[in-house]
Amino acid sequence: MDVLMRSPGEAQRNDQPRQQDIARDFGVASETYESASRLQRHMGGVMLDQLDCWQASSSEPDILDLGCGTGWFTRKLRQAYPGAHVTGIDLSPGMIAHARSNSPADIDWLVADAVHIPLPDNSVDIVFSNLMIQWCDHPLSVLAECRRLLRPGGILVCSTLLDGTLKELEQAWAQADPGRRHVNRFEAAPTIKRIVDEVLPGGEVATATVTLDYPSPLTLTRELKSLGAGYKGQDRRRTATAPGRLRSMCANYPRTPEDTILASYQACWITYLSPLF
Repeated sequence: MDVLMRSPGEAQRNDQPRQQDIARDFGVASETYESASRLQRHMGGVMLDQLDCWQASSSEPDILDLGCGTGWFTRKLRQAYPGAHVTGIDLSPGMIAHARSNSPADIDWLVADAVHIPLPDNSVDIVFSNLMIQWCDHPLSVLAECRRLLRPGGILVCSTLLDGTLKELEQAWAQADPGRRHVNRFEAAPTIKRIVDEVLPGGEVATATVTLDYPSPLTLTRELKSLGAGYKGQDRRRTATAPGRLRSMCANYPRTPEDTILASYQACWITYLSPLF
């Protein structure tokens, strides 16, 4: 979950993932993703509630689910707007194949990079993007693409994650395996706010801490794997983690009085209304 904010000519650090790795990992996770997507459903649900307060200029809006994954929210959008033309886009061919096979035939699907969306200017009324931009090399360019696509009066609702996400897991691994990263990087809220101010004038940024409980640290790490959201840096170990390090991580993870664990996610929602004139 690494938000990468480098210039096009800047070298890629070892703790930064490659886009082909991201597409592969999500494709592998397509069959297990929905069963593990508690955070994704919460974050996307907040955005659906935001759309309830927005008045579409047409009874048949054009809707884009950018980073649609398995199509869970693509289908929700189709249900919420029965007359809409809905398109789901994802970088992962595996995710798109899964989404297409489990969705109504009248939804369109595209495999595409979010910085080069193959749709015309001013062609979309709603851009919905749930927990996707943190995987992008250039989120500013992605948000600029969203602005390009929006018709006057259209709306972008987008979610991402911020610095401090999974801090408990990061601290436990720091004790168990010093000097090695096991948790993806995230940008801080001021950086996201600066990007939004630059590319989406008048856009709003809201933040909150979302806390989920798990029976054990292993349950958390299995959920991340099921989502395709494990650590993606190029410096990650390519072999299974040694049992001793894994036991040490679990021992160092703080537990609640009920003998469960908590994982904190620093959530961020971006909302932008395209000017009418």
